[in-house]
Amino acid sequence: MVDVLLGLQWGDEGKGKIVDYLASDYDIIARFQGGPNAGHTLYVDGEKIVLHTIPSGVFHKHCLNLIGNGVVIDPVTLQKEILIIEKVQPDLKQRLYVSTRAHLILPTHRALDAASEASKGLEKIGSTLKGIGPTYMDKTGRNGLRVGDINTKDFHIKYNKLRDKHIEILRQYNTQVNWQEWEAPFFEAIEALRQLQLVNGEYWLDGHLKNNKKVLAEGAQGSMLDIDFGTYPFVTSSNTISAGVCNGLGVSPHSIKEVYGITKAYCTRVGSGPFPTELNNDVGEALRKAGNEFGATTGRPRRCGWIDLVALRYAIMLSGVTKLIITKADVLDNFSPVMAATSYKIEGKETKELPFDICNTEIEPMYNSFPGWGEPISTCNTYAETSQNFKDYCSFVSDYLATPISLISNGTGRDQLLIIS
Repeated sequence: MVDVLLGLQWGDEGKGKIVDYLASDYDIIARFQGGPNAGHTLYVDGEKIVLHTIPSGVFHKHCLNLIGNGVVIDPVTLQKEILIIEKVQPDLKQRLYVSTRAHLILPTHRALDAASEASKGLEKIGSTLKGIGPTYMDKTGRNGLRVGDINTKDFHIKYNKLRDKHIEILRQYNTQVNWQEWEAPFFEAIEALRQLQLVNGEYWLDGHLKNNKKVLAEGAQGSMLDIDFGTYPFVTSSNTISAGVCNGLGVSPHSIKEVYGITKAYCTRVGSGPFPTELNNDVGEALRKAGNEFGATTGRPRRCGWIDLVALRYAIMLSGVTKLIITKADVLDNFSPVMAATSYKIEGKETKELPFDICNTEIEPMYNSFPGWGEPISTCNTYAETSQNFKDYCSFVSDYLATPISLISNGTGRDQLLIIS
């Protein structure tokens, strides 16, 4: 059985904490897409730890953790992450597995990312400059290097061939990137990667599933960044919806059971791209401060706005979400009224559908207004303890989305969760 957990917005929904909570019910946590542009934040014994590549089940000793074939791996970032986690979990390497089919991010991939983004000027897509896009381009272009290649005799020949191709492309840009200083740390990290448990992930998972092990597939970024169904071209380079689980881990569709979809109680976005409910005013700034909305990976301030139920219903439809999880509900404790976009007005007509070209469509969000909670939910230990105003808001959201709410996060602590079902 494979359950799925993914973000329903533009990432940063708080997936790390929720995976950490759910992990006790699973034998295996498996990342199925994305790369080190992900930033899953956990608080372990009061210490903040941000995971970029490693699955969020590493702090549960019974859990095995797989970095699936759909992930692109920067060996340097991975090695740094391992060293940090080993201080808390010395047995990490015994429980960490890496798919041999996962693609490698080379130093020149990062250089191409930086040069390409710089050349776009005002049309920047907001790349994290981690080399993710160029690596996925080489993957689909059938030029990439995979984890399994590092144990072949001609790995250096393959590396040099791909690096030289990148150097030729870099000559087309005016931007100079000193990628050479990244090469030595890259090969040091390759040596460390060779010492990890490298497996054929699809067979490894299949064996565990046949032994009735429970798997939680962990996504990165968010549904609205999906390469096919997101706010194209301001998207990531992989499939972030539940369909990405099958080709990102090598499991069949009939293996998937529950799909957990995570949304903040409001909306945020990092970088460029359309954002219909964005608040470029004092309310937006207040949301940013109250929610500490700065990227875990980049440190960039996030754009903030009210929850967008039109986009959420779209994301739920795409992934077949069965259980909704709302995070950062406590951030709205001091806001009144609380707003929720329930439709768009486009060219004078009201619609509840996301337009094909959201980037070039003028959208006026239409809102429903709700009174504030009147009391902080951050101090509540159960959903029953929350105010009626909060319950009414949650009921409206659940009914609109036709999806039951399972969990509500009401603070940063690992135990600050209100369990509904």
